[in-house]
Amino acid sequence: MKQRIYIDTSIVGGYFDEEFSEATIGLFERLEKNEVIFVISDLLDLELIEAPEQVRKLLQNYSADKFERVQLTEEAIKLADRYISEKVVGKSSLEDCRHIALATLNRVDVLASWNFKHIVNLDRIKGYNSVNLRMGFQMIEIRSPKDLIKYGNE
Repeated sequence: MKQRIYIDTSIVGGYFDEEFSEATIGLFERLEKNEVIFVISDLLDLELIEAPEQVRKLLQNYSADKFERVQLTEEAIKLADRYISEKVVGKSSLEDCRHIALATLNRVDVLASWNFKHIVNLDRIKGYNSVNLRMGFQMIEIRSPKDLIKYGNE
């Protein structure tokens, strides 16, 4: 079965960012080879509205069957609010929390992000998972694309 990778907005933007493009393009190559499926949300769609044109249009280069679409639900909103009330992150990180809640509730294999301050951060990950476990949800695996691409002759 294909690995289901939830991607946030930083992944789409990272495709065109000199610092992050190599690993991001490698992740998209795995998508092209049908090794993975990207789980994307309506929240991602909303965030991309304000992005530069090339970033907004990147996902349109791939057929719809490469993606699994998920919707922001009341349950995801409540879980994201809980991350904030438990002080995993501050109120300014609400959208990041919603991505994590969506990935958690949709039981993805991993959430991919380049956001090292609020998402791909060991202390934050421990906090998100602490809330998840206390709320009866599974733990969430969070990684940067560098951890999700294949190297050499594997």
